[in-house]
Amino acid sequence: MSFSAAATGFVALFLSMTVGQVEPDWSVKYDPSQICALTGSTVKIKCSYTYPYKIHGITTKVKTRLWFTKGNNQVPVDLKKDSDYNGRIIYNFTDNSCNLTIKDLNLRDSAEYKFRFVTNQPDGAFTGLPGVILTVTDLRVQVRRSEMQTELKCESSCDPIKPPSYVWFNKEKKMEEQTSSILVSVRDGDRFSCSVKGHEDLRSRPVYAPTFTSANLMTSGQITEGRSVTLSCSSDANPEANYTWRKKNNQSIVSEDQQFVFWSILSSDSGLYYCTAQNQLGEETSGPVSVQVTYGPRPPSVSVTPSGEIMEGSLVTLSCSSDANPEANYTWYKEGEEAPKASGQNFTITNIMFKQRGNYYCEAQNSRGRCNSTVTVNVVLAPRNQVAAAAAVPAVFLILICLFLWILKTKVWKQQSRPAAGQVPSEQVIPAEDDVAYSVVHFATKQEELVYSNINPTQSKRHKKRKEEEMVEYASVNCGRTRTAARTESAQQDSVEDPAALYSSVNKPGRNIRETPSGL
Repeated sequence: MSFSAAATGFVALFLSMTVGQVEPDWSVKYDPSQICALTGSTVKIKCSYTYPYKIHGITTKVKTRLWFTKGNNQVPVDLKKDSDYNGRIIYNFTDNSCNLTIKDLNLRDSAEYKFRFVTNQPDGAFTGLPGVILTVTDLRVQVRRSEMQTELKCESSCDPIKPPSYVWFNKEKKMEEQTSSILVSVRDGDRFSCSVKGHEDLRSRPVYAPTFTSANLMTSGQITEGRSVTLSCSSDANPEANYTWRKKNNQSIVSEDQQFVFWSILSSDSGLYYCTAQNQLGEETSGPVSVQVTYGPRPPSVSVTPSGEIMEGSLVTLSCSSDANPEANYTWYKEGEEAPKASGQNFTITNIMFKQRGNYYCEAQNSRGRCNSTVTVNVVLAPRNQVAAAAAVPAVFLILICLFLWILKTKVWKQQSRPAAGQVPSEQVIPAEDDVAYSVVHFATKQEELVYSNINPTQSKRHKKRKEEEMVEYASVNCGRTRTAARTESAQQDSVEDPAALYSSVNKPGRNIRETPSGL
């Protein structure tokens, strides 16, 4: 029994001495190997490392210690020299301790952190692999909305405290609820956030309905037809907003994207546009953004007032309008004339004349082009001018009669100038008629031949007294002569017999009368 006991003690002592004499190996240990932390918090990564005290009789001394996330094992980037961690890194190094503290964490700090040390031994550098996986997350509020109520839930991708306790805030004021989920009624201006109890300074980003919603025209310069134009909507909202676009006076949605793009804009696209930002907590509509598409004048619309036939002397207004952007300038012209008649949409003629009838055209012009349209102005003569024109017709007809009689007289004279020698015209028996009238017609020629013709009086003269019926009347018609010349020629005819005179017979019932011209 004693031997056994002694033997056991010896083995234990031997093993103890053997372990104490074993040189430590190269190593780095992390505790824990994975860490999840909230944004804004401070995290401490625990680390220890070992190395052989002597190698080939040479005492090992540590010359360099560092943590890194960038670079590689041979050429690492020291966190203290990395600008992303400036002022936020603390090293707690001792002979076998390599703790790391990182303050004010942000989402970009999520990475694999590795410790490396370098000694004086040949090939005496070592990196602890794999490193520590740090995940930085923030608390976030999930919103679930129903028809009657809105549910808010505080959560993160990792639970730093198990089971967690939460604190809720609305507009920076602490709420009574302390569960992970709460039901709320959302009002204008509400901003809800949460935090883990004990870390009230590390709050989630607040959730709220859209605010500061605005619509903007992203295309610069003048907008012309066919050009690509982009409208953009922006707002401050959490959760992220969805966007819709509408045109003024048109309630239908024209786009459901944050950016509304006209790939080839038309003149009909001109107008005011609004965008609406909406999330689970509410919505807001922007102010209007104006889209003005420039284009040349369309064919003008022209009109005449009054319409139809226009009486000479009337007040006439010609009107012109054209769809154009920018607004068109108007000029009036008359066909066949180069000089403009007027400028402006309306052209007024206060006392139009017959000679002003015809086609007029209006030309609309702006910086994008020009276009014109024609209108006809139909002017008719006033009543007094119509009477004058009607009176001119009988005058012309009378001249034609005179010309015909002159030709007839000339022909008869030539026939009478050829009778046999010594032949004297015999007396003629003229049948009686109701009335006999002789007309002497003077022509505007130098010939002095006289023509006598019978003119039957109107039916009303037949009822006059018989004495008046037997009277012989002479009438004088002047065509193209002056009154003095007519009187002189008449006196000459009274004293000189015209050998070429033409006699006309008038038969009156019951009597035979031989009439001769005056002066025989």
